Amino acid sequence: MANVLFRIISSELIATKSQQIRYGHRVRGKPPGIARTLEQRLAELKPYNPALQFKVDIGLPAVQKSKRAILAQQLEHRKKIQSDPNLERLARHKELRIDLDETEKIWQETSGAYDCRKIAEHYNIFQDLYGDAYFTPRVPLNISYTINDDGDLAKAFRGNILKPLETSKPPEVAYESDPNTLWTLLLTCPDGNLVEENSEYCHWFIGNIPGSDVEKGEMLMDYLKPIPLGGTGYHRYIFILYKQDKKLDFSAFRKEQPCLDLKERNWNTYNFYKDHQDFLTPAGLSFFQADWDSSVKDFFHNTLGTEEPTFEYNFPQPHIAKQRWFPLRMPFNLYMDKYRDPKQIHKEYLLKKLKKTHPFKEPEAPLRYPNAQYIDRSVPSWLKLEIRKERLGWGRINDV
Repeated sequence: MANVLFRIISSELIATKSQQIRYGHRVRGKPPGIARTLEQRLAELKPYNPALQFKVDIGLPAVQKSKRAILAQQLEHRKKIQSDPNLERLARHKELRIDLDETEKIWQETSGAYDCRKIAEHYNIFQDLYGDAYFTPRVPLNISYTINDDGDLAKAFRGNILKPLETSKPPEVAYESDPNTLWTLLLTCPDGNLVEENSEYCHWFIGNIPGSDVEKGEMLMDYLKPIPLGGTGYHRYIFILYKQDKKLDFSAFRKEQPCLDLKERNWNTYNFYKDHQDFLTPAGLSFFQADWDSSVKDFFHNTLGTEEPTFEYNFPQPHIAKQRWFPLRMPFNLYMDKYRDPKQIHKEYLLKKLKKTHPFKEPEAPLRYPNAQYIDRSVPSWLKLEIRKERLGWGRINDV
């Protein structure tokens, strides 16, 4: 009986192996009829899919405007442009100037709010701040940072990159509103909290703003410059404008100014909106990204009086195969460099380039026909390749 079972099991194993071997190749893993499909494997991972989740719109309602009227207005404007011979002449001679302010105004009136929402969804802002809720920014925000005394500005739009040094001082915030309305302005950062893992930092909090006069609002937390730590990449700094239904009591959020204790600035947008959702409605959104620069170190040392936290990632050492006696199909010098100290290689290339560099003379003019220059036949093939690279401006020596 045991021999019969052994024969049956052996025959099944041989059949399975014969199915796995196709056209001289062995199929890895289980055969297609038994293995799970790609859809089944992805379903097991259960990634977050916004399309499959129930989303709640917590923003202002859309202004009802007839699509037919918008289309008719666009067609009329297009006909007016096409019938203007002066515009056609300027475009043909590349002298046509476009008013960017007017173009942005038209964009804001048509699809600007929806485009901003799509960008915010791309940067995962709604999920990190509101969970399964979102809103369409109906009120455009104009955020301008003054960089220097000459009046140069750095503006925050929708995810553009600004440096902490450029955003050291509070920005000028402008938006259009009825002077009889009340608003709340918040600047929050959901990235890089040093104390609580799932917490944010509140960098600015102004409540009960009359109309668009931000300076007359109630300052609850003074402005804190962006402090993205070294090694943590880009941080998102998000401006959110809320419309208030009435004057609210924000005294529980008031901090001593200047508030330099980072623990006091721990923030949770979800809980804040949940507690005040009956009287607050998100209406405007603008954000930028920032990464580390030297002003962050200066802020920690001279303003906070503490050491600056830095983060480094320890990459594993690359696996290098055991050295062979004679490499095939690989330039000899590149093969040998794999087993040398990278710092020493970089030093040699730098010294080689400095040898041809003079501080008071112009660099040598490149060869007009680099590949037409003669190379002695006694030179090995790997060295010929390096000479051609150097003449053509390719390789590491030209990148140093």
